[in-house]
Amino acid sequence: MGTNRLESFSDGVIAVAITLLVLGFTVPVIGAHGSLVRALARNWPEDAAYVISFMTIGIIWINHHVMISRLRMADHTILILNLLLLMSIGILPFATALMASYLRQSNGQDVAAAVYSGAFLLMSIMFILLNRHILLRKSHMLDVQIPIQQRRRILGRITNLRRGGSGGDARKYSC
Repeated sequence: MGTNRLESFSDGVIAVAITLLVLGFTVPVIGAHGSLVRALARNWPEDAAYVISFMTIGIIWINHHVMISRLRMADHTILILNLLLLMSIGILPFATALMASYLRQSNGQDVAAAVYSGAFLLMSIMFILLNRHILLRKSHMLDVQIPIQQRRRILGRITNLRRGGSGGDARKYSC
């Protein structure tokens, strides 16, 4: 199978996930003597969670495009791994809303933070598994053959960035 349908479906799922993030915003209600600025400032947990999640999903979308554009074709295993990656991305709007809702609560914030972190970890693992599968196990499906040393370097850079290594020039580290 070519990669057009895989990429189109993936773009759609990612677009829906980003859209769901913004649907969590609500317009603050203020009384006659209230301040809209203060009401908006009180929503900082929602705003911060939105920005972090939006940027992360956006980065995954960019890297997903780079990863899939390397392929000439996709097989059943690539489709399944991609579907699992998309499922993990689909969890992020819920995890984001949960984290934003419980960040300032006296009870449950630890669980919310664990769910939020776990969702990002799961997405990272799924991305690495798919990229690893493509670069190491399905290299014969690549559009342009990449030497094994370069494929390993690509995977090593992803792992190094996840460990907090220096990002340097982001273009060098495209997944």
